[in-house]
Amino acid sequence: MSDVVEMARLMQGNEAVVEGALAAGVRFFAGYPITPSTEIAELMAERLPVLGGKFIQMEDEIASMAAVIGASLTGVKALTATSGPGFSLKQENIGYAAMAEIPCVVVNVQRWGPSTGIPTAPAQGDVMQARWGTHGDHPVIVLCPSSVREAYTLSVRAVNLSEKYRVPVILLMDEVIGHMRERVVLPRAEELEIIERKKPGSKPQDYRPYRSDEDGVPPMANFGDGYRYHVTGLVHDERGNPTTDPRVAEDLILRLHRKLTDHLDDIVTVDSYELADAEVVVVAYGGVARSAKRAVKDARAAGIKAGLFRPVTIWPFPEEAVAELAGRVRHIIVAEMNLGQLKGEVERAVRGRAAVTGVHRLSGELIAFDEILSAIREVTINAHAS
Repeated sequence: MSDVVEMARLMQGNEAVVEGALAAGVRFFAGYPITPSTEIAELMAERLPVLGGKFIQMEDEIASMAAVIGASLTGVKALTATSGPGFSLKQENIGYAAMAEIPCVVVNVQRWGPSTGIPTAPAQGDVMQARWGTHGDHPVIVLCPSSVREAYTLSVRAVNLSEKYRVPVILLMDEVIGHMRERVVLPRAEELEIIERKKPGSKPQDYRPYRSDEDGVPPMANFGDGYRYHVTGLVHDERGNPTTDPRVAEDLILRLHRKLTDHLDDIVTVDSYELADAEVVVVAYGGVARSAKRAVKDARAAGIKAGLFRPVTIWPFPEEAVAELAGRVRHIIVAEMNLGQLKGEVERAVRGRAAVTGVHRLSGELIAFDEILSAIREVTINAHAS
């Protein structure tokens, strides 16, 4: 017990992101401080030099994303963090990283928007931007923590998934999780699974940088190790040479998606509470999931069979899990700090097999548990009345 006490820490969510990223092997950070993600940049500036890493404060978020891409090409695990308008500015280069298959992690601590909005207020308005913010059909993985400890573990997971699948991974936080403090016990270093990107086994003259293995992911050589290849955001062949061949273009984009869709069991994770006999289920994520869990507990105490479904992986969306849920519950309530960005995905997966309603807030305040509890009670009363 004494060992556990010694390991316990009072930690902020943004601090947990830094600790998780460093534990996963991140040794490069380029960014531009912006509320409410600023602590990540500040702590990276302090910690990276001690570990032999590099921190660069860039002139803007566009350059920050470009620097992260460049660092990753040399074989370094690289990360950046931002919020609000900064996330918008990173989108072009996120698309470049997706097309050129360059591992990188982007932390977005969401704040109230659009535009400058309320820089210090929480929101969940970037759910769709995280998936479709850059143009074209591109692959991306998005993870969403609901506690300080999970901010740590999902930072590790974000780096691992990025390296494993050569894809940008977005850690989608909200200001609530980024700035709250909790007592946490972090896993020991030996308990962590750390994944490194695949290296080519071929000779430099035989290397094809975009020829995938059976898992759909090409091995990746480090710049400076003697492997010469072309990196571009244009459609390219296996050598990296630009091409307009329609067959090559389609095959490339389909492969970029299949390397994720063929491994959904590995990528998509969800969490649940009291779902076994639930008739009414709340779908919530991030900080709102904490309010939702309290609401479910109070509903259960009042005799209502309520449950919580929490997507940890937001994108790819856990469609199969939601579809299965819809086949055995009466009503689904989606609680989120936006106008219903994930609610639309839930409705698409449910396909009319269960009623879907939303609890939304745009005031820059966290949705309180009693708002969700009221919605649970309302749908329960209406169900009994009908």
